[in-house]
Amino acid sequence: MCQKKILLHSCCAPCSAAILEWMSANGVQPVIYYCNPNIFPADEYRIRRDEITRYAGKLAIEIIEDEYDHEAWLREVKGLENEPERGGRCLKCFKMRLLRAAYKAAELGLDEFTTTLASSRWKNLNQINEAGHWAAAQVNASGRFPTQVHFNDRNWRKGGLQVRRGELLKENGFYNQLYCGCEFSLRD
Repeated sequence: MCQKKILLHSCCAPCSAAILEWMSANGVQPVIYYCNPNIFPADEYRIRRDEITRYAGKLAIEIIEDEYDHEAWLREVKGLENEPERGGRCLKCFKMRLLRAAYKAAELGLDEFTTTLASSRWKNLNQINEAGHWAAAQVNASGRFPTQVHFNDRNWRKGGLQVRRGELLKENGFYNQLYCGCEFSLRD
């Protein structure tokens, strides 16, 4: 079976598992891209990274880790520290991470990318979609790549995937964090 390759920006194993399962069952070959400079502290970043890396290995799925540069992320959201969850800081964070994902997809010659952020009921889906489409437009306008990238704005909460997420979390004994990742969401 010929499979379509897609870049999957992953925030963590619990949010990725049901999506990866759906992709495998539907002729989609994901390349996982772990890009999360927002996560604080660094130990939390490593726990989440190691968990998705372990799961990717179990499924024999390629995973690419972006550089962890929390200081760059802090500069990106400067002035938005007191924004509430789902506010301007989150949109800025999504844009930063999805722009990196869009560039990585183009570098790899993949014409499509999506994100596990769209599986979280704690995130604003409109912000995620705005950031993803914006990121694709930035990469395409750069003229640096022969491949035009497209953001797949699928709502990964639908079709039973939210329930399956919970089942896979238990089946795999995933570490399940209780906050988005940044120190400001931890505070809230």
